[in-house]
Amino acid sequence: MAEISAAAVAKLREMTNAGMMDCKKALTEAKGDMGRAVDILRRKGAATAVLKGGRQAREGLIAQHIAPDGCLGVLVEVNCQTDFAARNEMFRSFAEEVARRLAADPGAAFEAERVALVAKIGENVQVPRHVRMEVTGNGMVAAYIHTGAKVGVLVEVGAGKESTVGQDQFKQLVKDITLQIAAGNPSAISRDQVPPAVIAKEREIAAQSDRLKGKPPQAIGKIIEGMLEKFYQTCCLVDQGFVKRNSEISVKEHIASVASQLGDEITIRRFARFQVGEVPAA
Repeated sequence: MAEISAAAVAKLREMTNAGMMDCKKALTEAKGDMGRAVDILRRKGAATAVLKGGRQAREGLIAQHIAPDGCLGVLVEVNCQTDFAARNEMFRSFAEEVARRLAADPGAAFEAERVALVAKIGENVQVPRHVRMEVTGNGMVAAYIHTGAKVGVLVEVGAGKESTVGQDQFKQLVKDITLQIAAGNPSAISRDQVPPAVIAKEREIAAQSDRLKGKPPQAIGKIIEGMLEKFYQTCCLVDQGFVKRNSEISVKEHIASVASQLGDEITIRRFARFQVGEVPAA
């Protein structure tokens, strides 16, 4: 039997991040064949991954991939059990690779790599959700990952003219919108997208507010509408105060200003905002 050198064991450990003794045993079983040894460790790792698969994975990070032409983008959440593991370079590389694969192919498979990563870092790893956007007509997809990769945004912004998409003003606007979504955490683009049941509930809450106590009947209606307006300014992206201008103008007004300068119509078509560990709305 060929003698297993310390260098070979070290190389296998570097390739797989498995323990030294596990690497030596795998190389011995594989009779020194590095490829077979990797397969042996992966099979053992897969068994370990099954045992760890039931553990809570609520830490992690958000990753993104945007095609060079800006016409397609992916936002993905990848979870693990601890923030320490989320900062692991192997974990980050896996998340980025998942985003790249999903951009290239919506049905991309990465289960084998996920299981192998579980074996390497010793934690459950899950990919609970992702969103993929592809531009229809004239427009651009852009992403923003906030510092720490705990919050990520993907947005599609449309334009009326093809030439608008190449303008620096348009590109800056799209970037600013991603920052706005990250900071403002809207739930809808505009108030017409807010479900009627949600509006009815907000109206009911406003009608029962202590602010109405002692107010004359003729003023109550205006107060309720004012409270609803505040609600829209919080949950609707275009009604929010534009953060880069300290909320002096609304997002809607800023978009209209840029559109006027470019002589075009600009529309936010859709967006997604992921935060690590949050429970998505049903």
